[in-house]
Amino acid sequence: MKASELRQKYLDFFASEGHKVIPSAPLVPENDPSVLFTTAGMHPLVPYLLGEKHPEGKRLTDIQKCLRTDDIDEVGDICHHTFFEMLGNWSLGDYFKTDALKWSFEFLTSPEYLNLPKEKLGVSVFEGDTDAPFDNESYDIWLSLGIDKDRITKLPKKDNWWGPVGNVGPCGPDSEMFIWTGTDTAPKTFDPENKQWVEIWNDVFMQYNKTAEGKFEKLSQQNVDTGMGMERALALTNGVDDDYQTELFLPIIKKIEKITNKKYEENLKEFRIIADHFKASTFLILDGVLPANKMQGYVLRRLLRRSMVKMHQLSGKIWNAESIMEIVETILTIYEGNYNINTEEDSKSVFAVVADELNRFAKTLDAGLKEINKIEKIDGKKAFDLYQTYGFPLEITEELFKLKGQNVDHAEFEKEFNAHKELSRTASAGMFKGGLTEQTEIATKYHTATHLLNAALRKVLGEGVQQKGSNITADRLRFDFSHKEKLTEEQIKEIENLVNKAIEDNLTVTSEIMDKQIALESGALGFFIDKYGDSVAVYTISDPSTPSGRSEPPFSREICGGPHVKQTGELGKFKIIKEESASAGIRRIYAVLG
Repeated sequence: MKASELRQKYLDFFASEGHKVIPSAPLVPENDPSVLFTTAGMHPLVPYLLGEKHPEGKRLTDIQKCLRTDDIDEVGDICHHTFFEMLGNWSLGDYFKTDALKWSFEFLTSPEYLNLPKEKLGVSVFEGDTDAPFDNESYDIWLSLGIDKDRITKLPKKDNWWGPVGNVGPCGPDSEMFIWTGTDTAPKTFDPENKQWVEIWNDVFMQYNKTAEGKFEKLSQQNVDTGMGMERALALTNGVDDDYQTELFLPIIKKIEKITNKKYEENLKEFRIIADHFKASTFLILDGVLPANKMQGYVLRRLLRRSMVKMHQLSGKIWNAESIMEIVETILTIYEGNYNINTEEDSKSVFAVVADELNRFAKTLDAGLKEINKIEKIDGKKAFDLYQTYGFPLEITEELFKLKGQNVDHAEFEKEFNAHKELSRTASAGMFKGGLTEQTEIATKYHTATHLLNAALRKVLGEGVQQKGSNITADRLRFDFSHKEKLTEEQIKEIENLVNKAIEDNLTVTSEIMDKQIALESGALGFFIDKYGDSVAVYTISDPSTPSGRSEPPFSREICGGPHVKQTGELGKFKIIKEESASAGIRRIYAVLG
């Protein structure tokens, strides 16, 4: 089965069951300050899982591009990846366990879809504890679908429970599906500890809310969040146990073999890391991430530099620009036509970023590796010196010294690393995980403030201003927009005054669901319009007390995915703290609310 066929089969199946197909969200979330990246299909849907109405209704399906780094050390085996595609479907307070599990089973086993043998399936359900009872409903549903009781395993919360990531919030049991990948007959009893049982699907049932007092209460809106990894599913449907032997990776592997004159079978881990990290880097760059020393840029830099160390270990030399270009073009060709990728248009821009970063690192790579070979015993200070002098991220140094059976003293490293406290805070705060509980009030306020800022920029600088990106944390908002010149102090002050006047006027924020084309024709601004489906939410910020018969345009009217406050008076004082160039023709503003 081809990747394109698998994608289409999945979307068609759930569309036939009343789900609306929605486009993939970007890898960098706009409205969730708890995560650096979209790590699961549910992240872009957080406001709707919490009760906000989705423009496309209560049943949704999509193929979401995702990126995770919390298990980056596992990359190099047959099935772990930093970038991956997640096939997902959701019920926002609509159907629940019966339909979710029935459809999962049908898609996996039906000859019309994946046609996986039923006799090779095993499932797990939540065994229950003092917080929530045994999930007998899922257990009984699986029995009714023909799964033998010996193939249904009851597991504790650490295995079959989702969330909350923090101390409070939506959570609930999940039911996971596994398939036997061994060459022999599947055992009668399902044992998830046996690594030949591989997870292929997960249905999460958000039916509880954990309160601040630690109680688990039933949610008024019970949701279903299900997902299946594209790479794993494609490997299984094609009868291979190695994701890197599918069309999503094999062309990259073949290209690396040609460049290095080495065999994949003899260098499995190095080939897989290079292929995986170059792919993840390519998608990050396509979504506007550039190498940097913090946040998303740090992750991109780490991926590129880690792959470069592996490249050097594999071939004993620095790869030339032509070789890197071949890898980039191969990756883009694999995904041509998906996620708005155009190989001819995108290859040069991605290559420019990759080549620049690798050229920077190449200058010190040889010297750094030689220095590492001289170190008999690693410690935190030496690890920091490698970072400061040679640009080796801590994780790469750790990986290289693990081969020598040595560990880095993190406490000592962090003491030396006091110049990079923001990065350290980011990592320790768990920003690679995130979740529903981090949809804080301040994040909602900052998101609404970006609408006011966008409108004010267009009033001061002209309607040619176009939003080019935004990012929200619990501390500030960042807003990128098209403009060729540095803003003057007078312009910055005027923009601030317009936003604060809109806040003082306590304007009302309203929303309505509209056809996308009609919304645009009505004057609603729409940026990154391809990420929205046919129906969209239009948010209008205006003064509802305008006298009858008097027509005044709203302060702001935009197509958006939320979340928003109800009145602008909730925002507090708006202050621009920095204005700078983001790239050629793009300016960047940082602002805070106080």
